[in-house]
Amino acid sequence: MPPTSTVDRPSNVSEALARGRLGIPSVIFFVLSAAAPLTVVAGVVTTGYGVIGVTGIPLAFLLIAAVLALFSVGYVAMSRRVENAGAFYAYVSRGLGRPAGVGAAWVALIAYNALQVGLYGTIGAAAQPVLDRLFGGHPHWAVVALVAWALVGLLGLLRVDLNGMVLAALLVAEIVVVLVFDLGQISNPADGQVSFASFSPDNLFVPGLGAVLVLAILGFVGFESAVVFSEESKDPKRTVPLATYLSVAIIAGLYALSSWTMTVAVGQDQIVAAAGEQSVELIFNLAAAQLGDTVVTIGQVLFLTSVLAAMISFHNTTARYTFALGRERVLPAVFGQTSARTGAPRAASVAQSVLGLLVILLYAINDWDPVVQLFFWVGTTGGFGVLLLIATTSVAVIGYFARSGGNGENLWRRAVAPGLATIALFVIIWLAVSNFANLLGVSPDSNLRWALPAVYPVAALLGIGWALLLRSNRPDTYARIGLGAASAAAVVKPEAPAAVEVTR
Repeated sequence: MPPTSTVDRPSNVSEALARGRLGIPSVIFFVLSAAAPLTVVAGVVTTGYGVIGVTGIPLAFLLIAAVLALFSVGYVAMSRRVENAGAFYAYVSRGLGRPAGVGAAWVALIAYNALQVGLYGTIGAAAQPVLDRLFGGHPHWAVVALVAWALVGLLGLLRVDLNGMVLAALLVAEIVVVLVFDLGQISNPADGQVSFASFSPDNLFVPGLGAVLVLAILGFVGFESAVVFSEESKDPKRTVPLATYLSVAIIAGLYALSSWTMTVAVGQDQIVAAAGEQSVELIFNLAAAQLGDTVVTIGQVLFLTSVLAAMISFHNTTARYTFALGRERVLPAVFGQTSARTGAPRAASVAQSVLGLLVILLYAINDWDPVVQLFFWVGTTGGFGVLLLIATTSVAVIGYFARSGGNGENLWRRAVAPGLATIALFVIIWLAVSNFANLLGVSPDSNLRWALPAVYPVAALLGIGWALLLRSNRPDTYARIGLGAASAAAVVKPEAPAAVEVTR
């Protein structure tokens, strides 16, 4: 008889997320809110034009969408078989082994926390024109950040479907105003002519291509999070694939349209100079000239709520990763508990809020630049971490189906599409590392260009080391890695010769 190990565990109720509360629209709202459409259009697109000087950004968005669609083929195929709130962590564990999975988990925690806390650096800047217009002045950025922090923290403790309702209202209004801006821009073309030159490959495949592709993929960060909410979806096998594909399509269409109409309104040969001079204000200045001050005020308010919506979405994603690791005892068990009343990952949500508070206070006390040193540096680094996770997961998908004998999936889904996506993603990673100084806006000899991306391989190695310690010292915990909700009562076989049965 193989030896057994009985592990004391809290009740299943405390370790289960609230099931059946999210339909396809709700999951899409979470995904698109993380993508922050107005923030990307006003900030990322103008940065691409003004700083990098490449005018083929609309085509770059479509190219990246094609790569992510290829990735999604294997990703959603695996989602039908692996249902876990710690999506990347679980997929890498099942495809490349438990040590690699824990390494990916450490990377995910850093990346998503960086994306979340980085947004506190820009909320003050986003609020400034709104508060100035309404009240004739604005408080210190940290005051605005603390108000947003309290609201996000409160919502993180409530039912996930209530969060979805808040995001739905904010996102619909945000997309409507972006489309109104686009309509105003295309209706007032420079020199009276509508040009499609920004879709020409000649305007994309130029020096600076690498930086533009990285900026484009950062604009999609969040599309992958549909899987994170699979345990709370009404029909995960249908909801996750549809939400993932629709999110990629909506994001690509919206960004390509908006970045193109901007060139139409300003002029293909003037967009680089205009974006470099006006930066984030370019889209609002165009709206003021074409649509009037009232529309600009609405747009500035929705720019503020866009940042807030992204905060809410990333907070929920980060909390669920932490919950997934706590449930499987990779992190302390307290993080694997949920609220009996709301089903929210209570301890994980509070931990994320505490981190956000510490970061806000640290930057405020030291008078560090919240936009450049928090939002831009930390947020860009977080997006790069997600890119690493996407590429690693693409490899894991191939490994998973190879180890499981295909599991009923055809060759295209289990190998060809993930293989093509993997090649493309690793090329983008190489370009990202080569252009990291440009992405951060620092000099080529700055230590930040290697120190910030180096955080992730160090974290991955530490995670792998922790997994190996678990295998030696806590084999019952090691055996549950990547099993998700099934870990509570599963009979699992660790990699050691003796099986370990986990019972409640």
